[in-house]
Amino acid sequence: MRVVVTGAAGFIGSNLVAGLNARGITDIIAVDELTQGDKFRNLADVQIGHYEDASDFYGRFAAGHYGKVEAVFHEGACSDTMEQNGQYMMRNNYGVSCDLLVACQAQRTRLLYASSAAVYGGSSTFKESPEFELPLNVYGYSKLLFDQCLRRTYGPDFSGAKAQVAGFRYFNVYGPREQHKGRMASVAFHQFNQFLQEGRVKLFGEYGGYGPGEQLRDFIHVDDVVAVNLWFFDHPGKRGVFNLGTGRAQSFNDVANAVVAELSKSVAPNATKSEVDLEIEPQKIAYIPFPEALRGKYQCFTQADLTALRAAGYEHAFADVATGVTRYMRALGANLR
Repeated sequence: MRVVVTGAAGFIGSNLVAGLNARGITDIIAVDELTQGDKFRNLADVQIGHYEDASDFYGRFAAGHYGKVEAVFHEGACSDTMEQNGQYMMRNNYGVSCDLLVACQAQRTRLLYASSAAVYGGSSTFKESPEFELPLNVYGYSKLLFDQCLRRTYGPDFSGAKAQVAGFRYFNVYGPREQHKGRMASVAFHQFNQFLQEGRVKLFGEYGGYGPGEQLRDFIHVDDVVAVNLWFFDHPGKRGVFNLGTGRAQSFNDVANAVVAELSKSVAPNATKSEVDLEIEPQKIAYIPFPEALRGKYQCFTQADLTALRAAGYEHAFADVATGVTRYMRALGANLR
């Protein structure tokens, strides 16, 4: 069985490749562009059948160059929510996706693609319905426009498509293989490095009616994201656009507490049990002024409505912050040894 993963050297793409490998699937065409060369590290420990540069892949795929492809996991996109070049964003996230969709339908190749919770933007309701879709930046708009294209072409549940199409609105994903993402890496990743360097972590202060560090997001471990993608791969009759979060909003303080608690044990092994069990010391969390550049463009609260995902038949439980972040800190810490 041959599959394609676009954005394969990226965060979610490389985790998907690893998840496919765990099932014995190695005939994988990994598509990316390695201008940022150190992204190769995300592919160095997985098995692929072929690497293709993104500049070559899409035209060759449309021409049938790769033979029968069962499915495309489309993770390739510009994910920088602060990118201001709208022309680049729309071409890269919307235009490329539209062309890929046409090629997939022509070849009866299934398409499982990355949408984003950024489509909700200024909304306080996170349900897959047009009245709640209010993007705050061009990144969110580029993702929403592709979802809208699919609804318009194939119906609200994509039932008119010739082959399976399923989109996933990722909420705040964290976990291994995100080290290349710079400022767009998860807060947990940044806090890991802050703790190593300074013995404390940093959070935004008061903003949007929320106290310091009390802004709420739906944080989801990348392993859970991979599990959902592969479940839909196993169920080709399931179509539509689905929220992909845990369904539970938790504060940035929750993330910070999990980071500090784990690293106080593993990175600072001389800490006593009583010190670890006590409430996190205030000086280990520093609150910084909310950045002016993010005012009016920042979601203070997100929480995935999982009604559609559960109705599709996905029943597995998601890791909460304490469980998922602790596991992630241990994985990052293991790389230091």
